[in-house]
Amino acid sequence: MAYDALRLEIDNNVAWITLNRPDALNALNVDAVRELYDIANRLTDDDRVRVAVLTGAGERAFCAGGDVVDFAARGEQVGTLVREITGYLHLAIARLAWMRAPVIAAVNGIAAGGGFSLAMACDLVIAADTARFTSVYTQIGFTPDGSSTYFLPRLIGRRRAMEMYLTNRVLSAQEALDWGLVNRVVKPADLLSEARTLAARLADGPLEAHGGVKRLMLLADTNGLESQMEQETRFIAAASGGAEGREGVRAFVEKRKAMFRRAG
Repeated sequence: MAYDALRLEIDNNVAWITLNRPDALNALNVDAVRELYDIANRLTDDDRVRVAVLTGAGERAFCAGGDVVDFAARGEQVGTLVREITGYLHLAIARLAWMRAPVIAAVNGIAAGGGFSLAMACDLVIAADTARFTSVYTQIGFTPDGSSTYFLPRLIGRRRAMEMYLTNRVLSAQEALDWGLVNRVVKPADLLSEARTLAARLADGPLEAHGGVKRLMLLADTNGLESQMEQETRFIAAASGGAEGREGVRAFVEKRKAMFRRAG
C-alpha cells in the first residue's frame, strides 16, 4: 500500500511512522487512519522491526485529532464518518498495543483529541518542551475515542482524567511530565535524536521479553492476583527457554553484553 497521509521508514530495526498532514496539523481523516492501520498491521508481522517511533510532521502538531473540517462537511451524516474513522483507528491502536515491539511517541507539538489518545496509547512518550496535551473532545460536543478512556485513567487516575475530559484543560509538556503522561521532556531540536537514542537502546534489547512486558501490562488490568501470577509464570518460562533468554543468561554468566539481535 502506498502512503500519502503518513510516512513509514524502517532503519536499523526501528520503524519511523510520521503523521504527514502538517498543513492540517496532522489531523486524522479516513485516509490517515486507514494508512495507520495498514502500517500497524504490517509491523506486527515484520521481524525486522524491534521498536516503532510515532511522530508528526512539521513543528506545530503531533496530531490535532480528528479532521473537524471533514466532520462539518458531512452534516447529519457525520456519525457514519466517525464510525469509519474510529474503526480503523481502534484496530491500529490494538495492533500497536499487542505487538512485540515497544512504541515510542515523539510528541513534537500539540496532541489534541485523537492525537492525545494516540500518544497515551504508546508505551513510552518523549515530548518537546513546546508540546501541549489536551482532550478537547467535549469542547466540540464529542466523547473520547482512540482508547483514551482505557489508558488515561490508568496513567493519571480517574479524577484527573475526568478533569481533562470535562474541562478540556491544556497541559504543558512539563505538567504532562509531572502528571505521569510522558517519560521525558526535551528541547524541540533534540526530540528526534532523543527518540533515536532510546529506540536504538530498545532495539538492542530482547524483543520477545519486551513484547511479554507489554502483554502482561495489558492483561493485568483485567486479571485478579492469582490469574496474573499464572500469566507471569507462563511468560517468564517461555522467555527463559527462548533464544533471547538463553543468550541473556549466557551473557550474564560470561560477564558480557547480551547480543539479543543475534540470538538464535
